[in-house]
Amino acid sequence: MRDANETVVVWFRDDLRVADNPALRAAVEGGRPVVALFVLDEESPGIRPLGGAARWWLHHSLESLAASLGGIGVPLVLRSGPAAAEVRAVVEALDAGAVHWNRRYGGPERAVDAGLKEGLRGAGVAAESHGSSLLFEPWTISTAAGEPYSVFTPFWRACTSGPEPRAPFPAPGPVARPADPSAAGSLPLSGLALLPAGPDWAGGLREAWTPGEAAATRRLRDFLADDVEGYAATRDTPSSPTTSRLSPHLRWGEIGPHQAWHAAARDRGGAARGEGVARFLAELGWREFAWHTLYHFPDLATRSWRAGFDAFAWPRLRPADLLAWQRGRTGFGLVDAGMRELWRTGWMHNRVRMVTASFLAKNLLIDWRFGEQWFWDTLVDADAASNPFNWQWVAGSGADAAPYFRVFNPELQARKFDPDGAYVRGNVAEWGTAEYPDPIVDLAASRAEALAAYAALRGR
Repeated sequence: MRDANETVVVWFRDDLRVADNPALRAAVEGGRPVVALFVLDEESPGIRPLGGAARWWLHHSLESLAASLGGIGVPLVLRSGPAAAEVRAVVEALDAGAVHWNRRYGGPERAVDAGLKEGLRGAGVAAESHGSSLLFEPWTISTAAGEPYSVFTPFWRACTSGPEPRAPFPAPGPVARPADPSAAGSLPLSGLALLPAGPDWAGGLREAWTPGEAAATRRLRDFLADDVEGYAATRDTPSSPTTSRLSPHLRWGEIGPHQAWHAAARDRGGAARGEGVARFLAELGWREFAWHTLYHFPDLATRSWRAGFDAFAWPRLRPADLLAWQRGRTGFGLVDAGMRELWRTGWMHNRVRMVTASFLAKNLLIDWRFGEQWFWDTLVDADAASNPFNWQWVAGSGADAAPYFRVFNPELQARKFDPDGAYVRGNVAEWGTAEYPDPIVDLAASRAEALAAYAALRGR
């Protein structure tokens, strides 16, 4: 029988918060000393290394988490390496009796977690996983035939026709008995080498963002107080400040979907506010849809969800076109504004994400995987589900996809959603001058070429 004084380890991953953290809550409730652990794992089979912008965010989020955990008497241990081996090493060093973590849903991550759980339990260590980052577990939502949904509307209807998501848990109080983490061999935060060096390109990120749980809580509060009423009407206007900008906080679990859901749903107010809340909750639903899709299709970043689309004959890559797109020098204002906003701030307005992705895949006929990888490296909110899911949606190869023949014309999109040019001017300094580049492609001709390629695929 395990000693009641044995340390409990809480393994943090994409859940960098103290409030509404089921794994932390379960560990603290036991009354034993608690040690928090974060492992930077870029070595386990199939685990995708983080992009540069995500690494910057993670550094500051861990800094914030360490302070929050310290406030309740829980030390944070940092390690780097294959996660299963690192967790086992910490458990052995601390002679821990239990490990708690919140579930992950990607295929390689689930394999790591399942193997670790089996190994720990075989060694007599309690190992428990908890639901935290999704409103609905992927194995609880299916069609009448028992299959995963491929279309959002019936998926979200199925999600919302049952019981409401559980209420969020409050932050736990201070632990009764402090733990001594010294035997665990923690790295300093700088030892994870997450920040850019030579050169430091993160100035724009620092100006745009404050990572951490406290900032996430404020962002949700301010959005619901000031912006949600106009959200449904103006969320597609890239110069409008009414989007929630919660995506990186949700990606890193600095705030959980249960917190966002209940904070929004408890005050629907009048018609405009109610419409804004409903739209916001549906966006949480789209995030769920992406994660459920990844759970059932783990190769989402590398293979077409629609298997027949893998035969699409992408033309030979033209590196100059890809570089012009990456650098925001295509000659199309809305595309270039979005790509420069991304490079500067690590984020891009959702409407513009669709336009820039469509331009790459359909006007330049560049394989969507090149764009997905660029976003993975430059977005602070890039996660393993939403990033490839949304790229496949635009490319026409994914679940509930925009048809391939739907091409987002960047000039028409600009006239509709940025009619006064405020967004473009705010991001493209040389807009309207002789220094601005000429268009790199003819929109009508490139659209026709894309449709012909799609017709050839359907013919095969």
